Amino acid sequence: MSLPSSPHLAPKIYHSRFYRHLSHPSSGVSFQIREGESDLWIHTNTPKKKTARQALLSVRKILNDYIRRDPTFKTALIPLDPLVPCPEPVEEMIHCAFAAGVGPMAGVAGMIAQYVGLALIADGATHVLVENGGDLFVYRPQAPTTVGLFAGESPLSLKVGIKIPPSDIPIGIATSSGTVGVSLSFGKADAVCAISQNATLADAAATAIANRIQTSTDLDPALSWGARIDGIKGIVAIVGASLAAWGSIELVRI
Repeated sequence: MSLPSSPHLAPKIYHSRFYRHLSHPSSGVSFQIREGESDLWIHTNTPKKKTARQALLSVRKILNDYIRRDPTFKTALIPLDPLVPCPEPVEEMIHCAFAAGVGPMAGVAGMIAQYVGLALIADGATHVLVENGGDLFVYRPQAPTTVGLFAGESPLSLKVGIKIPPSDIPIGIATSSGTVGVSLSFGKADAVCAISQNATLADAAATAIANRIQTSTDLDPALSWGARIDGIKGIVAIVGASLAAWGSIELVRI
């Protein structure tokens, strides 16, 4: 069962984002910030909404300015070489796209969550959770965090979670789905969750692995392929009533 002290978050999206009402942080404050397509739910030890908003506005400007220079960046489904000069958040997306073999925008939600989360840590936050459309940036050194897997109509949806131990290293946890939400996927997995110290990489990898899954028979080969992505620490994938997992992760019942 999930620990009462752990926030229970479901890293996937419906337009209502109902899963935000399922989170139970044991202390601190929660707030939401929106700008354009970005809709972030944030939990920190103290109110830092101004810092989060400034970071979100900053990274969105960086990204939009780059897309104006290279419009193909927004729609490409394969990795792209960077323009020079290339701002650091965009370079991060490009690097992770090459690692996972996907278009650079496959990592955008994770990148934004990470950018905002690091800004909050730099401003003195002692713990941070940033959820961006189901992709998570987690920095919680004091206590474990349980992340519930939302997998649409699967009987395993919100029944299984990943327990993240306390760590002074931020963790990215991203989920892609071919049956839930509006994000582009060429697969039919109900949920593919990838874990990395780099939230941008976790996002890109989750997309790439999910693209390889059509049925439950694809679970093992897809996870074996994903395990070869340098920097990926763990993977969980769900198709219907079937679940496969790889890596140094602890699954728990919710």
